[in-house]
Amino acid sequence: MVAHLLSLKWNLLVNGFKRSTWQLVGSIIGGLYALFWVVLLGFGSFELADESVELRGSIAVLVFSVVLLGWTFIPVLITGVDLTMDPARFNTFVLSRRDLSMGLLLSGFVGIPAALTLLAFLSQTLMWRPELGTMTAALLGALLGALMSQVLSRLVATAALAVTANRRFRDISAILLFIPLMLIGPAMASLADGFERAMEWLPTVAAVLGWTPFGIFAAIPWDVAQGHLWIALLRLLVAVLYVGLGYAVWSRLLMRSLENPSESKASGSIEGLGIFGKVPATPWGAVSARALIYWLKDPRYAGSLVVVPLMLVLAWIMYNQTENLHVVLWVAPVVMALMGFSISADVSYDSTAFSLHVLSGITGRDDRWGRVVACAAVSAPLYLILSLGVPFILGDLALIPALLGINACALMAGLGVSSIASARYTYAVPLPGESPFKSHPGSGVRMMVTQLVIMVSMAILTAPAVALLISYLVTNNSLWAWLLLPLGVGLGVLYVWLGVKIGGRWLDKGWPELMQATVRNR
Repeated sequence: MVAHLLSLKWNLLVNGFKRSTWQLVGSIIGGLYALFWVVLLGFGSFELADESVELRGSIAVLVFSVVLLGWTFIPVLITGVDLTMDPARFNTFVLSRRDLSMGLLLSGFVGIPAALTLLAFLSQTLMWRPELGTMTAALLGALLGALMSQVLSRLVATAALAVTANRRFRDISAILLFIPLMLIGPAMASLADGFERAMEWLPTVAAVLGWTPFGIFAAIPWDVAQGHLWIALLRLLVAVLYVGLGYAVWSRLLMRSLENPSESKASGSIEGLGIFGKVPATPWGAVSARALIYWLKDPRYAGSLVVVPLMLVLAWIMYNQTENLHVVLWVAPVVMALMGFSISADVSYDSTAFSLHVLSGITGRDDRWGRVVACAAVSAPLYLILSLGVPFILGDLALIPALLGINACALMAGLGVSSIASARYTYAVPLPGESPFKSHPGSGVRMMVTQLVIMVSMAILTAPAVALLISYLVTNNSLWAWLLLPLGVGLGVLYVWLGVKIGGRWLDKGWPELMQATVRNR
C-alpha cells in the first residue's frame, strides 16, 4: 500500500507536467535553475574540505538548522502548497495507520522541494571528503535530516490543523509572511557587515544547535572528524529517537484528525448589503464593490498593501547606508506603478467566478471601470502618504508637486495598461483560497513574458513624467516640479480613459474566449 501511494503521487506529479507545453517548459527551466543552486552548494562544500574541522562543522550545523526550521514553520503559514496527497482525501479508504502515515511521509520526496532538500543535504557531505568514515557518517546524517524535514513539517502542520483551518488565520499568515521575505536583503547585508564578529560566536551557537532536532544530524560527522566516536554514537541514537518520536506523534495526530475532522466556522454575519450598499447602484459600481471585497479579504490582493510600507523601510535603510536621496525618492512612483499593475491579473484571480461577468450581460467598459475604481480607492491613501511623506522625510517640500504628478502618472499608467492586458491575456495564478505564494508548474514562462510586456509599456508611458522629475533634480528649478503636476495627472487620466475604452472593447468581442482561457489556466 505504501508503494501504491508513492505511485499515485508520482502519477499526479507527471500528469501535472503534461497539462500544457508551457508547464513542461517552465518545469524544465525551474528544475535546471534549482539544480544550478544545488550544484553551487555542492561546489562550496567541496571547497570547504580544506578548512578547519571546527569551521566545517559549525557551517554544516547552521545550514541544517536553517533548512529544518524552514520546513517546520513555512508549511504552516503557506497553506495549500501541495494538497495532491491531502490526508482528508483518504477518509473513505480502509488504510492502516502505518500504511497511510508512512506512505504520506515518503510521498513528500516525490516532489521538487523535498527532493531538492535531500540533494542539498547530500551535497553537504562533500566537505568531509578527506575522511571516508566521516563522510559515511555525514551521508547517514543527511538521510536522517531529509527524513526529519518531512516529519517536522507534517507534525507541526497537523498539530496546528485546528488553527490553520480558520480562513482568517490563513489570510493573515499569508500576508505577514511577506515581511520576513522582504527583509531578507537588509538582514543578509547586516550579517555580511558583522561577519567577523559572527565568526567568534559561531562555534558556540553550532554546539548548542548540535543537540536539537534541527542541527543534530550535521553534528554527527563533526564528532567523528574530531575523534569523539562515543559522542557521535550517542548523537546518532538521539537523532534516530527524534525522528521516531516525531513520526509517532504525527501519526497519532494524523489519525485523530481523520477520525474527528474539524469543521470550518463562519467568521461572522453581515446585515444588509454590506459594501454593495455603499457604492452607486450601477453595473460598474457592483463590479467595484466585488473588487473591493477582494482587496480587503483576499491575501493575493492584500499582500500588495503590505509591500508598500516595507519598501519604504528598505529604501530608508539603503538611504542611511548610502545617503543617496534618489534611493528613497524613486520608491514612490515605483510603488504606485506596482499598485496599478496589480489588477493586470484580475481576470485570472477571478477564476471560475469570472462567469458572473460573462453571463450577467455587463459591458466591457463597466467591467473595466469597476476594477479601476476599486484599485484607485485602495491606492488613494497610499498615493497621499507617498506624495507628501517622502518630501517630509527628505526635508525637501518642493518635491511635493513633483511627486503628486509622477505618482499619479505611474498609478494611472499601470491601471490603463492593466485594463487592456487583463482583457486579453491570462496566466495561471494561485486559485481563490490558496496561498499567494503557490505557483502552478510551468506557469512561470508565460507569466514572466506577459508581466514584462506590461511593465515595459508602463515604463514607456511614464517616461515624460520621469524626464520632468530628472530635470527638476538636475536644475533644482521648481518650475519643472510644478509643470510635472498637471502633466502627470493629465497623462494619467488619458491613459486610464484609453485603457478602459480599449480593454472594454476587447472584452465585448471576446467574453467567451477569455472565460475559456481562464478555466484552462486552473
